[in-house]
Amino acid sequence: MRTLPVFAVLLSLCSCGHPSGVMTPVALTASVPKTSQVEMLVATTRQPSGDPATLFNGERSPKPYLTDIAVSIPPKRAAGTVQWPKRLPPNPATDFAVTHVEHLETRAEGRAWFNQHLKDGHALVFVHGFNNKYEDSVFRLAQIVHDSGMDATPVLFTWPSRARLTAYEYDKESTNYSRTALEQALRILAQDPSVKDITILAHSMGTWLAMESLRQMGIRDGHVNPKIRDVILASPDIDIQVFAKQFVEMGTPHPKFTIFVSQDDRALAVSSLITGKVSRLGAIDPSKEPYRSRLEEAGITAIDLTEVKTGDSLNHGKFAESPEIVQLIGQRLMTGQTLTDSNITFGEGVAAVVGGTAQTVGKVAGTAVAAPLTIIEQPSRTAARPANVEDTLRADPQSKPLTN
Repeated sequence: MRTLPVFAVLLSLCSCGHPSGVMTPVALTASVPKTSQVEMLVATTRQPSGDPATLFNGERSPKPYLTDIAVSIPPKRAAGTVQWPKRLPPNPATDFAVTHVEHLETRAEGRAWFNQHLKDGHALVFVHGFNNKYEDSVFRLAQIVHDSGMDATPVLFTWPSRARLTAYEYDKESTNYSRTALEQALRILAQDPSVKDITILAHSMGTWLAMESLRQMGIRDGHVNPKIRDVILASPDIDIQVFAKQFVEMGTPHPKFTIFVSQDDRALAVSSLITGKVSRLGAIDPSKEPYRSRLEEAGITAIDLTEVKTGDSLNHGKFAESPEIVQLIGQRLMTGQTLTDSNITFGEGVAAVVGGTAQTVGKVAGTAVAAPLTIIEQPSRTAARPANVEDTLRADPQSKPLTN
């Protein structure tokens, strides 16, 4: 019951939503201005809805499904935004609109699709976060791919989220349910000789799923597949100590890790309360100790977006909603460039943020309670002290049984 006021705060911060059921394809006619098209391969552990307007619901399926989807993006729009239709069917001239849906029945069909849409051997795998419908994740990935200008073949992995603020625990268990399926999807991609490298971009609760899948792969093989070169965690909703354990247990060498953090992330502040007042990785200040030295030791780059302003009232989706940051992902991170040199030219404001905190400020650390908690939490409650993760980072990646 303690979490009910927390959800009430979130509800007051969220918008009223958008029309549901946008997955039915619409035709592009000659009267529609020229639009941009984003084609993606969608893998899911969601259960089919039986309705072409939604395709999949938030329940769990033991069988994964593959779908080829194309999304049309209107010509006049602000970068970082998704133009949801105000009414159905969508108008491609002004709205994001699905223009093609084809269900793929076999792994071979999925491989054939990927090879037909190959972009110099680069693959991007996007894993969405908490409180997402199937269509939410499809449109968000289309927006990211379009606005970033990335040169990669987009693959969406969407897991069973009930898309309700009160379903946090269900969603978290759904990520655990889906970790083997994501691991298998990554293995299939890596086994394709036409694939040169894979970048994983995960958001919010989806970062937990990504880390667990990579950890499983590392435990099985001793290390993550070398084709998985970059892992980008945006607003990671992960207990910091658990992240340290996952990082160690995936073995070495590691992919290159980049995390986007923001101390004003209200969604992560609520998550911290729900999970026992344990700070989340995405809410740390990476320029402060003990975070800075531990992150640097682990070789992870942290980018602090606290000063970046977007239209997101929860400050939880800045990585996608800031035009400069989404371009940073597509133009630098996706091409393996560093973020610590003097060549960042995305504007004075963002350069100051990146340049001030992205100096190999690498990884893990304590549990400093984020400032947004003060608007929700009772003032009498004490802040959690930073957790010691040094021993975890230096631990043997192979778990040892207890002995007398």
